[in-house]
Amino acid sequence: MPLLEIVQTRHVNATIRLDVTTAEQIDQYAAFLHAPADEVVDKALAYVFAKDRDFQEFLRTPEAARVAQSLRIRRAPQNGAAVESVPQPANARGRGGVSQ
Repeated sequence: MPLLEIVQTRHVNATIRLDVTTAEQIDQYAAFLHAPADEVVDKALAYVFAKDRDFQEFLRTPEAARVAQSLRIRRAPQNGAAVESVPQPANARGRGGVSQ
């Protein structure tokens, strides 16, 4: 049995807009924890998702699997160029909708 368990996580880059006060507090909290700001956001969201009982119930519904993508995720570079995933309307997904 190995002494270490290595858990590989997959990271994506996403661009979001925040209220100025929220962005400042993220930086302040990151300084308080001596951690990167993106890790503060990731851990804070994971904490909220895990603690919200209504959200956990929602995740067990078929509707949760049909949620349209709204977050702009930057994919890993392909041939030297980053590819951005552009959200599509829910009615375009699954019917041959073209990603832009």
